[in-house]
Formats: sequence, structure tokens, C-alpha cells
Amino acid sequence: MPEGLRSLAISTTVNGVRRELEVEAGETLAQLLRERLSLTGTKVSCGVQICGACAVLLDGLSVSACTVLAAEADGREIRTVEGLAQNGVLAPLQRAFIECGAFQCGYCTPGFLVACTELLERNPDPDEETIRSWLEGNICRCTGYRSIVEAVRRVAGWQAHGARHE
Repeated sequence: MPEGLRSLAISTTVNGVRRELEVEAGETLAQLLRERLSLTGTKVSCGVQICGACAVLLDGLSVSACTVLAAEADGREIRTVEGLAQNGVLAPLQRAFIECGAFQCGYCTPGFLVACTELLERNPDPDEETIRSWLEGNICRCTGYRSIVEAVRRVAGWQAHGARHE
């Protein structure tokens, strides 16, 4: 940004809602979401794009909100973990995480849900190797990943068989 410019007006869509906002020059997307929009599902852990806890979908692609500037969201669509459920109904992946016990402390869960959502949107029936490879940018200290992979495979099975899981 040019010297002296401290804020910028942006227009973005967050979880389906159009927002007109003033953002600070160095404000991160995570700061905007958590501190200004009260979307606290986006967690900040490492702050350097290593752990995946802050993952959000920006135009359908998983990004680290801790290192993306809020100004970069101008004219784009953001989907956070809060935007996965529709009309108070959990998304199939959220339900599968619960059923499979794919979390323990829960801190990394939002980032995993966002990353797995992108994976399933790109590849509705990934095998275990693909899932594990896809999740290399997400760190969990509690689960050992087995239950997370199981949850993704469960949703892939529901999708493959045209089943709806409520």
C-alpha cells in the first residue's frame, strides 16, 4: 500500500453475507474474522502458515487466514467453519467428525473441517492416501489422524451412494 495509507475500503462476502468494511493496512484475514466479525471458529496458533488451524476458504480454496491480509479479500468470497452448517443443520462432514470422534481438544478442528471441505468439493471420493496427503498442512496433537480420515471417508461413502445423512 502507498505510504501513509492506513485503511482501505473492501467489499467481500463472508459466509454468504455481503460485507462492506474498512480494513487496516496490516490487518490479517484472521484478525478481521475473529476480532471484528466475531467469527471465532478460525483459530490462530502458529501465525506463520504451518499448522492449518486458521484455514478458511477464499474463493473455494483453503488459505491460512493468519498470513493473508484482509485487504486481499476485496471482491472475494470467504467461507469459515461457521459457514459450513446451513440453516442450523450441520454439514455432513461436521456430523461425521462428531460420529467418528475426529477431535479431542477441538482447537485444530475448524481448520481440518475447512481443509476437508475443500478436498471433498474437489474430489468427492478420495482414498486414504489422498486424504492424508491433503491434510499434511494441518497439525493435530491429539487424534492421530485416523478418526479424521475415517470421517472424510464416511462422507465420501454417503456422497458415492447418494445417501443423505441427517
